[in-house]
Amino acid sequence: MLKPHFQLLADYNASMNQKICASIAELSDDALWQDKGAFFASILGTLNHIMVGDLIWLTRFNGHPNDANGFNALSQLSEFTLPSQLTQTLYNSKEDYTHSRLELDSIIIQFIKELAEVDLSQSLTYTNSKSAQFSKPFSQLLLHLFNHQTHHRGQVTTLLKQMDIDVSETDLLVLIDQA
Repeated sequence: MLKPHFQLLADYNASMNQKICASIAELSDDALWQDKGAFFASILGTLNHIMVGDLIWLTRFNGHPNDANGFNALSQLSEFTLPSQLTQTLYNSKEDYTHSRLELDSIIIQFIKELAEVDLSQSLTYTNSKSAQFSKPFSQLLLHLFNHQTHHRGQVTTLLKQMDIDVSETDLLVLIDQA
């Protein structure tokens, strides 16, 4: 059964994003936009990229073949600005970012709860940003969503550490229950 693993990843995602949002709360937007030489230049640039990736993939997931009408949780995506490119800036301020990030994490958790185990065994056909079409295992695409977030959050925690801001424990292990 894969669903419990994705529930753990959704909870981990939300927990880590809460830590990031708390860590940037006292920083100015200017400090968060300062070019630090990261792939997306700044802390807010990187955080925006994570949101862009999430919104693109969640929109694609709403085309799952087992649910022609879309998932109930993902109907809330209409409240977000849907990105048209991977480098798009969705949020210019930490307040706007934080509000939307926490809201999107709630949607992700509800989406994972809504999934059936059979949904995870299907393939998803989607078109990427360069208009190429792919058909890949849905469970592996979902895993990519969470891995993408973790990868770029690692970059953000490094940038914050360079500013003497400790995000604290970031390991998934912290959320794994004792046997």
